[in-house]
Amino acid sequence: MILRWFVVFLLSLLVLTAAGCQEALTWAGANVYQADTKAPDSKTAAELVREGLNASPRIRVGYLPTPTLGTVFSGPDELGRHGYRPNLSERNGLVYTCKAGSIDIGHARKAADWTVFLAAMTHRNIMEGDAEFSFRLYEPSRYFVRLTFPENWKDLSNQQKERIAYEVSVGLGRYLAFVGVTWHEIITWFGFKSKGLEPEHPSAFTWEETFSNLFGTHVAALALDDTEHTFNRAMTLAFDRELRKLDARPGHVSRRAAESVRGPWFTGDFFFIVMKKRNLDLGLDDGFVTPTLIPSVSECQGAEAQPFPAPDLDFLSEYGFGVKFEIEPKIWEADAILDIAYAGAGPRRNCLEPVIHLAPIMAYIRQDAIKRYGSEPGLYR
Repeated sequence: MILRWFVVFLLSLLVLTAAGCQEALTWAGANVYQADTKAPDSKTAAELVREGLNASPRIRVGYLPTPTLGTVFSGPDELGRHGYRPNLSERNGLVYTCKAGSIDIGHARKAADWTVFLAAMTHRNIMEGDAEFSFRLYEPSRYFVRLTFPENWKDLSNQQKERIAYEVSVGLGRYLAFVGVTWHEIITWFGFKSKGLEPEHPSAFTWEETFSNLFGTHVAALALDDTEHTFNRAMTLAFDRELRKLDARPGHVSRRAAESVRGPWFTGDFFFIVMKKRNLDLGLDDGFVTPTLIPSVSECQGAEAQPFPAPDLDFLSEYGFGVKFEIEPKIWEADAILDIAYAGAGPRRNCLEPVIHLAPIMAYIRQDAIKRYGSEPGLYR
């Protein structure tokens, strides 16, 4: 096991050659982000995008949406202050909302922070005229971005470039972050274990997962619009405001709601849990992710699910930009995923394009879920 992870680590340090996803891509390392570690408490989110960050987002604990060992249930008044870096105030857990079901706040915060970090990375590359860069999240997989600049880019004033670069970076930050955290769900479905030994398939595409991630990118976009408060403060306010819009309930309601679906949606506990209910909606069909509501929550009678738009790349044409975005898995499960992605679609490469290959991968996962857990109506969104 130690040898395996040592090999994976070494491979993850290599810059791809022509055999990889893209040729001669620069590796955008942390040293390109100049802002100090206190910046999230002293600068606005927009300032961080323009000036950069010197460290990627920290790891946060996520939870299964079940009343099982280790799960924390919270209410909107118990979440403390958002912290890009660790702080003693931030609290996470599962919050139940009447309009969006369960939301894993840890996962939402993670997606929010990655949105801003990747927006900052994109902004730096655009302003320096670098068309290609790559990055990683927490897994060995590497993400490659190749930008196409507008034909008149060199003719624009610095002020025009800055305005366009910021808008493009914020939009791409949301898209890259959402796809990145979704990729984690995909690879854990296929057996990837980020913790080494603990199986993570039960946590892949659980009924709150995708919407929690999307909610985080949504909150980040609102924080980026906040020119009055520092990044951490803007995030704290945006999370509180948006959770209340979704009619967030206290922690005891969250726990009771989760307990009410024991049996139909999940069985067992902790290592021996079987998760049957999944939300596989990425917005690939209609552009919206619809959250999963738990039925018969007495505090939420008559509530309807509120879909959120999924980030996409359509906005780029407004600014004359184009992008090619690819993922090289770099995990043991890569062959299985790539075989599905390229089935009947020409020669298989060692990477995939989300805009093309997410659809066949998710179609496979849906069929696999039916084989594993049955085809009861409403079990999969």
